[in-house]
Amino acid sequence: MKHAVFIQTNHKQIVGAIVAEHALRRYSTHNDKFDVQIINSNDYPFFAAREGQEYLRDGVYRTWLNDDLQSFTPTRMMPPELMGYEGRAVVIDPDIFACVDIWDLLSRDMGGKAIMCRMRSGPKGMIDGNFASSAMLLDCAQLTHWKGEEQFNAMFEGNLDYQDWIGLRNEPRESIELFEKEWNDFDKFTPATKMLHTTRRKTQPWKTGLKVDWRPSEVFRAFPPIGWALKLRRQIFGEYGLMGNYKAHPDKNQELFFLGLLKECVNEGKLTEDFLRSEMEKNHVRHDAIDVLEKTPDLPKAPAHPLSTGDIARAA
Repeated sequence: MKHAVFIQTNHKQIVGAIVAEHALRRYSTHNDKFDVQIINSNDYPFFAAREGQEYLRDGVYRTWLNDDLQSFTPTRMMPPELMGYEGRAVVIDPDIFACVDIWDLLSRDMGGKAIMCRMRSGPKGMIDGNFASSAMLLDCAQLTHWKGEEQFNAMFEGNLDYQDWIGLRNEPRESIELFEKEWNDFDKFTPATKMLHTTRRKTQPWKTGLKVDWRPSEVFRAFPPIGWALKLRRQIFGEYGLMGNYKAHPDKNQELFFLGLLKECVNEGKLTEDFLRSEMEKNHVRHDAIDVLEKTPDLPKAPAHPLSTGDIARAA
């Protein structure tokens, strides 16, 4: 098929990825026109082969840990190769959830560009010029230089900086066009949102109460002492020392949207209650997930936007 959506993940975010696939299918009226594929980094041996080795990130060397929450991110760059450098692909993180028809993005006029995405927020975008590769529309035929395993290994050889790669800073600027921010809405959920991205990892709705298992950046060019303090924390207390626990999401609508999708996945057999309990035992999913789902209101029927009545609880 010439059109596909790829959801990248690892073992820790597999529930999010399954829910993301469900959301794509739930809100599309063109499901016969595109495939959906989950890219699990655990399925590619070159990730495991680099466990514990140092790679270049933000100009410094960090230790590669496959058990880190974000270890899937290099798989963002694999879809053109997986598509045989043909057709179009949308690639999203496992914490991005569509609430409109993804075909509207897959089929849009790219104006001859190879990549459509948005800028990152904060200093990473405004100061460092990083694009948000967490959600991209790709013309695969123009991206034959994207070779996942080869470029992944280049980080460990000191020939490629992770941030340059993931931030698309090595791509010709003229090959990139910006799409509307609503296609990758960072922690903002309104009736205009097309895909919700729960970028604030500490409040992801399926992690509430668990111990934090991701590593923050240690480079803050706008205020370097923050990075120095975080590096010292890691050296003294370990990778996740003093990072605390995941917190409840401050926006009830974002929480209920995700939980409503998860509830449908269980009811429709897209993931079983036994699998969910297994993920809870592994500390990949909040320990009260089953109890919370029993109290979660149903979402408005598709294709209505989840906020079509103002808030999700009111729509129930």
